[in-house]
Amino acid sequence: MKIPQQQQQQQPRSAPDALLRVDGLVKHFPIREGLLRRQTGAVQAVDGLTFDVRPGETLGVVGESGCGKSTMGRLITRLLEPTAGTIEFQGHDITHLGVSAMRPLRRDVQMIFQDPYSSLNPRHTIGTIVSAPFRLQGITPEGGVKKEVQRLLELVGLSPEHYNRYPHEFSGGQRQRIGIARALALKPKLVVADEPVSALDVSIQAQVVNLLDDLQDELGLTYLIIAHDLSVIRHVSDRIAVMYLGKIVELTDRLSLYQSPMHPYTKALLSAVPVPDPRRRGVKSDRILLKGDVPSPISPPRGCRFHTRCWKATEVCVQQEPPLVELKPGQQVACHHPENAADQVPDETVLESAREAVEIVSLAPKTEAGTVTGTEAGTGTVTGAEAGTVTGAEVGTVTGAEVGSETGTVTGTGAAGSAASAASSLAESAGEASRVREPGGQPAPEPRPAADDQPGPAGPAPSGGTT
Repeated sequence: MKIPQQQQQQQPRSAPDALLRVDGLVKHFPIREGLLRRQTGAVQAVDGLTFDVRPGETLGVVGESGCGKSTMGRLITRLLEPTAGTIEFQGHDITHLGVSAMRPLRRDVQMIFQDPYSSLNPRHTIGTIVSAPFRLQGITPEGGVKKEVQRLLELVGLSPEHYNRYPHEFSGGQRQRIGIARALALKPKLVVADEPVSALDVSIQAQVVNLLDDLQDELGLTYLIIAHDLSVIRHVSDRIAVMYLGKIVELTDRLSLYQSPMHPYTKALLSAVPVPDPRRRGVKSDRILLKGDVPSPISPPRGCRFHTRCWKATEVCVQQEPPLVELKPGQQVACHHPENAADQVPDETVLESAREAVEIVSLAPKTEAGTVTGTEAGTGTVTGAEAGTVTGAEVGTVTGAEVGSETGTVTGTGAAGSAASAASSLAESAGEASRVREPGGQPAPEPRPAADDQPGPAGPAPSGGTT
């Protein structure tokens, strides 16, 4: 099946001054079974990546867990041997260089590992860990190794006194700083950071991200940052590549990606990102929920790999894999029916399975009075302007009044017990009184118990117990 519109598009080419060029990069892990360990299949972790990284920029790579991000980073740093494709660094092909041939290039290409706990040897001191690159490369820095290591520790926000301490004496954020100091020891030109902040607390994440930004400005570093946190990627990246099941589905600059994403998968990812902006409090937003799991990389779907979860999938998506082409200046996308761009295959009918591939959840704006009505069968939604959200077991409506009352009023059908208890919890969480006030401002009298509920005379104590 031909696609006339895409035949006119040119495949994206690397910039002439690119520091790193990757073309058709492939990595398949063989699956071997039986006594003779014969190969019966392969895990297609990375399958045909093409991109470039320019000097001084930060390229962010995002995607779901298992899409091949970390494998790509280890291929670029030559910690893994590629199955196919080429990797060029400063114009030199490093795809299949041996250990001895790669040793001089290790000065220019370094990696920050994901786990700050397992990437540091617990038996070595911090001074031994950070000075290892000098020892392996046979380099003696000016002023001595110890003085240079202490300078690097200060550079990443640690004290020179930490030189003789062990990794178990540091927190997670401090350990990640030690890993950054080790990566910067030889003054590299390219740093591959594999989820550098995913194992850290939010406050520590901000410190490490700001540290990476400061070091880039001070040392002129080039970053390739791998992450699944879109907020972190938006803060640090100049361009962003979105990966799905071993392939890049969209590659563009930061502003274009967040303002007008083209690939449906990118749009679904961005819809899941919370926006901490008070000005959007009254704005209705839609959340795109993709149904089903990511297909197995052992046997990925034919055609477009996202068509099993895409709401725009047609027959051409099942039959033909879309190439990564530049539909707008600087914005490349691999999709037959992109968002915010002309349809590449018009007059195609959406598949019946695609209509059930996603679920659109509309997030209604929060009102000033904190009133929300449960509209779905089997659920009752209780919301207070200050107290948050409570879910009841039956259909009901609970109104948390914000002004002029100090509790919730419950109405509904068949929800007297569950909705009333929810409203009581709502009032208690807001720190307010537990009784409804009358219009005059006086508390309503306590209801008298029914005749059947009146306490009876105290009976005699059991013979075997004590009173």
